[in-house]
Amino acid sequence: MDVRIGVTQAPREINLELADDADRDDLKARIEAALGGATDTLWITDKRGNDVAVPSAKIAYVELGSAESTRKIGFGD
Repeated sequence: MDVRIGVTQAPREINLELADDADRDDLKARIEAALGGATDTLWITDKRGNDVAVPSAKIAYVELGSAESTRKIGFGD
């Protein structure tokens, strides 16, 4: 699952690729808690095991990609 996080006053967004077995509902709940002010920091662990922290006050938007990996490579349909 791909996650894209926009950060205020930053020119680029944060792009993360999560493990295929990542719990989408749990991630949504943690994002909602961060945006609602229940937590000061949103922590996400990517596919490689790296932990990424984003201050809740700096999150502009969060975009969750599809649950299944459907990236296409090349010119095929």
